[in-house]
Amino acid sequence: MAKQKKQYQCQSCGAISPKWAGQCGDCGEWNTLTESVITPVAATNDRIGNYSGSAPTICNLDQADLTEEVRYTTHIDELDRAMGGGLVTGSVILIGGDPGIGKSTLLLQLLASLTKDSMKTLYVSGEESPRQVALRGKRLGLDLTDLRLLTETNVERILKTAQKESPKVMVVDSIQTIHTDQLTSAPGNVAQVRESAAKIVRFAKQTGITILLVGHVTKDGALAGPRVLEHMVDTVLYFEGDSGSRFRLIRAIKNRFGAVNEIGVFAMTDTGLKGVNNPSAIFLSRSEEDASGSVVMVTREGTRPLMIEVQALVDESKFPNPKRVAVGMDQNRLGMLLAILHRHAGIATFDQDVFINIVGGVRITETGGDLAVIMAILSSLRSRPLPTDLIVFGEVGLTGELRPVQNGQERLKEAKKHGFKRAIVPQANLPKQTIKGISIEGATTLEAALQLL
Repeated sequence: MAKQKKQYQCQSCGAISPKWAGQCGDCGEWNTLTESVITPVAATNDRIGNYSGSAPTICNLDQADLTEEVRYTTHIDELDRAMGGGLVTGSVILIGGDPGIGKSTLLLQLLASLTKDSMKTLYVSGEESPRQVALRGKRLGLDLTDLRLLTETNVERILKTAQKESPKVMVVDSIQTIHTDQLTSAPGNVAQVRESAAKIVRFAKQTGITILLVGHVTKDGALAGPRVLEHMVDTVLYFEGDSGSRFRLIRAIKNRFGAVNEIGVFAMTDTGLKGVNNPSAIFLSRSEEDASGSVVMVTREGTRPLMIEVQALVDESKFPNPKRVAVGMDQNRLGMLLAILHRHAGIATFDQDVFINIVGGVRITETGGDLAVIMAILSSLRSRPLPTDLIVFGEVGLTGELRPVQNGQERLKEAKKHGFKRAIVPQANLPKQTIKGISIEGATTLEAALQLL
């Protein structure tokens, strides 16, 4: 067999070099040259270049096949919600998360659930032995009778075995342990991850097998490996949550077959991950006694409103530079809101330490929580509890105006369903029709909203 020819490509500028060097000769970046295989032109064919295996053809877009994609329900409602309704035939799903957060546990539960429907599955483990996987399944109380397991790290042997087994769904745990014989670098290397993932994606498209890949994350929380890995797959799911908490969130940040930013909420139990149908009730487990620095807001995650508690602690600072700590929101936005509070409400916190916590491990990514954060800070600063039946939301602009947020009426209906009696919202979010059971007050500026308290 002819020896494979290799080249080295810069991940920063794309320059190609025949040999490895510590510094790219074109852009000057360090440690960006990664190994790749040179594929001869004669070796390419229609099947490799085209997923369908047939010769490429051109068609009018209005004449394209618009039949719905085939989906498999996983019987795990929260996971189906995050993926847009279930597993799509021939799709590749990448699941990332911190170590020990429950990725392997959830995927083992998923395959065990599918085997109950007489669906053929295959679990490929590159990190654990068959005994370790079996012990986990036994601990979770799963039926492992028809669950097939392969312990292998070579991608060519994995795909050859999968072609013989012909499963409907296959799990690869994890992509960082898989390697190809075409490269001499170690598993987990950028080039190994990219080439192995490319082979798996091409195999999934050609055979129609649904493949789920487990990905490691870096210390910053991003998926390890090349960024192109997220571009190659169809769906990217992130496991979120503190390892010390029993609640986990799965967020879809990319989905070619559904909406992004959809979340699934799970609770970690002795028998694995269980879906939480009403997450607002969990995140609203507040103290019965009134406490300053606490307020409830309604955020929106995917297609459903979610009620969460915002807590603030403001204390006199003993240092020249006061602390600004935000858990669950952007710290830079906290600094901006404090400046707005000073400029447009005359309330200064330059000599106070300010701590913000979003209860339940949820992270606010939208601007609708601005008003809730400001009110929680003011409540803690004045040591005056806010009413427990109060709900607030709204974006605060740099000029002190209250800007509307999307789906305001759905948020108000969610608040009414949980027994809240009063709401302070932007003027533009006032509903056109009265919502019985809740008093809704609108404000156009931050100063007007604070006066309503």
